Amino acid sequence: MIFKKIIVTFLVLCAVTAFAQENLIVNTQNRKQVSLNGTWHYIIDPYETGFYDYRYKEKGEKDAEAYWNNPEPHGKTDRKEHGYNDDYSIQVPGDWNSQDDVFKYYEGTVWYQREFDKPKLDENERIFLYFGAVNYEAHVYLNGKKLGMHKGGFTPFNFEISPGMLKDKGNFLVVKVDNKRYADEVPTLNTDWWNYGGITRDVKLIITPQNFIQQYAIHLKQSQDIEKSLKRKRFNISGYFKLNTTAAEEKITIEIPEIGFKENVDIRDSEGAFDLEAKKLELWSPENPKLYKVMFTLGEHTLTDKIGFRKVEVSGKDVLLNGKEIFMRGISIHEEIAPEIRRAKNSADADKLFGWAKDLNVNMVRLAHYPHNEYMTRAADSLGLLVWSEIPVYWTIDFKNDEVLEKAKKQLDEMIIRDQNKASVIIWSVGNETPVSEARTKFMKSLVMHAKEKDDTRLISAALEVGYNRGRNYIDDPLGEYTDIVSVNEYLGWYGDLPHAKVKSKWETAYDKPLFFSETGAGAKGGFHADKETRWSEEFQEWYFEETLKMMENMPENFTGLSPWILVDFRSPKRNNPKYQEGWNRKGLIDDKGNKKKAFFTLKKYYEKKEEEYKKR
Repeated sequence: MIFKKIIVTFLVLCAVTAFAQENLIVNTQNRKQVSLNGTWHYIIDPYETGFYDYRYKEKGEKDAEAYWNNPEPHGKTDRKEHGYNDDYSIQVPGDWNSQDDVFKYYEGTVWYQREFDKPKLDENERIFLYFGAVNYEAHVYLNGKKLGMHKGGFTPFNFEISPGMLKDKGNFLVVKVDNKRYADEVPTLNTDWWNYGGITRDVKLIITPQNFIQQYAIHLKQSQDIEKSLKRKRFNISGYFKLNTTAAEEKITIEIPEIGFKENVDIRDSEGAFDLEAKKLELWSPENPKLYKVMFTLGEHTLTDKIGFRKVEVSGKDVLLNGKEIFMRGISIHEEIAPEIRRAKNSADADKLFGWAKDLNVNMVRLAHYPHNEYMTRAADSLGLLVWSEIPVYWTIDFKNDEVLEKAKKQLDEMIIRDQNKASVIIWSVGNETPVSEARTKFMKSLVMHAKEKDDTRLISAALEVGYNRGRNYIDDPLGEYTDIVSVNEYLGWYGDLPHAKVKSKWETAYDKPLFFSETGAGAKGGFHADKETRWSEEFQEWYFEETLKMMENMPENFTGLSPWILVDFRSPKRNNPKYQEGWNRKGLIDDKGNKKKAFFTLKKYYEKKEEEYKKR
């Protein structure tokens, strides 16, 4: 029997208020939908001729020369200077760079176009156009009307399509995609990864009831004493719902059939928070990635999800999962399938990347340096992989620009809203290697506080700066005062001294918090063998990791894990050694052909040892 504990509150919690103006629809995989993936047409438009007139002003909506329109010539004297046809086709989802040599180095505007027929709709059903991600700026048009625009290359967005906009046949959908880099965007001009352009993730029509559950969160209540809850076998579950339309009063039923849980939540003015008690929950962990089928019913419509319940927290110098100290045996990953030189985009790609990671015996992945596609976080839930998820506040962001801060917050919001029900995600990261200054720390602190306001059930971090000194490395980055864990990228032995210098290195922090190495690594060209002191050889990389792991044996008590850089070699325009790099960052433990380097097995052995150590605790 399930005991209802607490009053379902009508007060709108901070978390609810924070999401109140967001329109993103979550859990699209389990809603009624029509896929728009497949073959689209394209026009490469480096001068943005289809968007601006010759005075460089945005064209009018009905301008026949605007590329979102498709006027038919009525006679041989009619002029038309653009068009879409099968000779210029591209696959969605997917980056454009990998699909044709003409796109290999292209940064700029590409127009995507396809047609679709009106799906069958029940009376009073609504329809939304959903994009998993478009890199970087998207302007979306349907039958000559603009639905809206979105900035941010790694987070989802959607627009409602009004009934009057749809035709029964041949609806003309156009997306202007622009992946140019700018100093006042997130990320900014300078990155160490390939700027893949295109509609890189799924596109679909979402069909909903007139009023529906747009967003929700359900999780273990953070404030409960997890050890007492485990002993009592009773757990507090809390969260919120947000409906798409304001309603005077509604009820949502939450069910977890496997444990006989069924409770009602009252909704007023489209929002409602809840705090309930459930019995006999099996908690999610890497060793036991238990997911429950959870059902949310509003009226005659039920939305389902697979959700794990767990609690992550910091206690002094330790990271605790479900009340137990954990050591994060991690690896960093880019959203890229190196052997095919393309963005990862589907469940098969997630299986491939995580298959390699599991071979390494990891229990944690850092999904760098931007939010990865949702196939990745859903797969991590199922596989029991702890996840660090990050927004692309990277290196030299314009920290004095308030508009840039708002862009970063928007991407942070979209990341959190999409994945806040993924048990695997235990860390939200607000940035990587940002140079210390007063403006930077104010900017980054604002992001940390914003993330904490949005979600108090996860840890907040960032890859901080560290002061390297021979023999003593001191971490006092002022941002560390605000993050839950102290995370740094460590490259002693690759940049600067050779690997043998690492053994005598000591690490200290100014903060009494867990210490995590968010990166460490060295480059090696797969298949190149020499003595260990020959840079770019697999033996050098192996030596680097051997010395790094020796250093790990003398880390301070607050050392709680690492996510070396990186699982697989990845494309980067910054890496131009003509013999060993050729446009690839070679720090992968697996090369661009999918072959495991010698260092892979060195790290794997260490992780097997650490796993056994923690089993005995």
